[in-house]
Amino acid sequence: MKICRGAFLGSLSLAFSLILACILPAFAAPQEMSGNIKEMMSPEEFKAAGLNKLSPDELQKLDAWLQGYRQITEQKAEKKATARAERTKMDVIVSRVDGTFGGLTGRTIIRLEDGTVWKQANADDRYRSKNPDHPAAAVIHGVFGYKMQIEGTSPFYVDPVRNP
Repeated sequence: MKICRGAFLGSLSLAFSLILACILPAFAAPQEMSGNIKEMMSPEEFKAAGLNKLSPDELQKLDAWLQGYRQITEQKAEKKATARAERTKMDVIVSRVDGTFGGLTGRTIIRLEDGTVWKQANADDRYRSKNPDHPAAAVIHGVFGYKMQIEGTSPFYVDPVRNP
């Protein structure tokens, strides 16, 4: 019994150590890049690149250029990431059907408790509801439009009904 308990505690300790090894780097502060190229490179790299031949003034100008280049690159990367996030952004609405829901009949209008109103987009979709009284509903705005799933039905496309 002692051997089994010891093996269990040992494996538990190993698992805990692995979890900590994975989590702790995520909490570490991001490493800042200094503007000084001489500090960023090893002495061997600095010499191999021929930078040891530059005067202090030339090194200072190179450091200033690199700093500006880093800032421009970071701004471009941030702009690109923001644009990509906007393109793939998915809005989600979670609510309940306001009242009863009998299913999809081809031209079904669905009012949710949050006040939004949706109409069935594909007239060929026909579903019966397994839970007609205030079923939960979720609407996801994705790349191809709005898709709704009501508790007890398969997902289907909807269009928002705009109030005049």
